[in-house]
Amino acid sequence: MRHRHFLKLFSAGAIMLSVLAGPALANPVVVFDLKNGQILQHQDAFKRWYPASLSKLMTAYVTFRAIAAGEVQLDSPIKVTKHSAGEPPSKMGFKPGSVMRLDNALKMMLVKSANDIAMAVGENVGGSQAAFAERMNAEAARLGMNGTHFVNPNGLYSPDQYTTARDLSVLVMAIRREFPQYAPWFSIEGLAVGKKAIPNYNLLIGRYPGADGMKTGFVCPSGFNMIGSATRNGRTLVAVVLGEKSAVSRAETAAKLLDQGFDTPTAGSATVATLAPYGDTVSPNDMQDEVCKKKKTSEEQSEAPPAVAAKDAPKSPYQEKLDHVPTLVAVGLGGATGPAPKAMLDQGGQEYADVPIPSWRPDRPVPTGGGPAVAGSAAQGDQPVKVAN
Repeated sequence: MRHRHFLKLFSAGAIMLSVLAGPALANPVVVFDLKNGQILQHQDAFKRWYPASLSKLMTAYVTFRAIAAGEVQLDSPIKVTKHSAGEPPSKMGFKPGSVMRLDNALKMMLVKSANDIAMAVGENVGGSQAAFAERMNAEAARLGMNGTHFVNPNGLYSPDQYTTARDLSVLVMAIRREFPQYAPWFSIEGLAVGKKAIPNYNLLIGRYPGADGMKTGFVCPSGFNMIGSATRNGRTLVAVVLGEKSAVSRAETAAKLLDQGFDTPTAGSATVATLAPYGDTVSPNDMQDEVCKKKKTSEEQSEAPPAVAAKDAPKSPYQEKLDHVPTLVAVGLGGATGPAPKAMLDQGGQEYADVPIPSWRPDRPVPTGGGPAVAGSAAQGDQPVKVAN
């Protein structure tokens, strides 16, 4: 009977993650085939988790939908408001009133993971942070992301902003299937802002064979999150990894899961769409004490890989410099010759989002540099990295 029960579970696609070395087993993961959504591995796929900057994938999706609907164009102006300029780093640090093209804003948001730019995109496309969050939640509901709720477009911590590994898989499939024209933006190796080069936080890009996306995220309560995709021989796999302890370990875990996936020619019948909920789906995680209250340097709490490996530990390939000159995409201010976003025009000339900068949550410590800062400042969130190449 036990043997039959096991076969029934296996045939139903309930393929749990095989035992891997290291502490990653405690964390939610999903590995799936982008073409058909078939799940190769999963664990705690419905566990509630803080998304951090993975929220920016929904910000991008809502914006792509707005472009398709004619509400805004790639060359439309995105204005930095006082509110967006006050978001904690990682950020570009542009002054309130600065204007850029929407496509440049999205690239800064996806590659630099700039919180100020993500907020500016949300305010300009949606009319306000609250209105844009409503659109994020409406899209989540439409896509069937039933374990997800958003309150802001950049992923800075809120107890009311959460998701699951399975829901993020649904979102990735929607982005890649509905908007393939934007796929190259998720694999940009780095940005050139004037004379400054900003590398991608996704350490798989340029290092893992076939890597072609998608996004990273970090706030203390979430740990280090990552969605990594890669294509080999026409087959694209995606690994969703939540709650790792460092930028390097999340890249290593994603790479290991992708390797296992490419070594698995077939999968079970369960797909991202059909996987039935299981486990605890309501209790949120919180890695604040585990990740950020131990004595660690700011670099160790950063999206950047440590420059020096721990004593007696070999340097990870994801700490190494790229073996080639990175291809940089130039971005910056200006050039916004397109029509203003309709949501901003609907405000009758009033900048609805141009409000005083809010103070930090009283129940959370103010991160270093939590106020307005110039590009290159470091604080909680997807941290700036030193240019390695």
